[in-house]
Amino acid sequence: EAWWYATAPGLAIFLVVMGFNLFGDGLRDILDPRTRRSSDG
Repeated sequence: EAWWYATAPGLAIFLVVMGFNLFGDGLRDILDPRTRRSSDG
């Protein structure tokens, strides 16, 4: 009945993973300026 027992840890794990992902992307952009990620497609 307590659905948040699974939702709260799942959401926390999701936020941590997304945070590391964004942090890694930013770090790569800073350390390797040669690689350009264009949004042109």
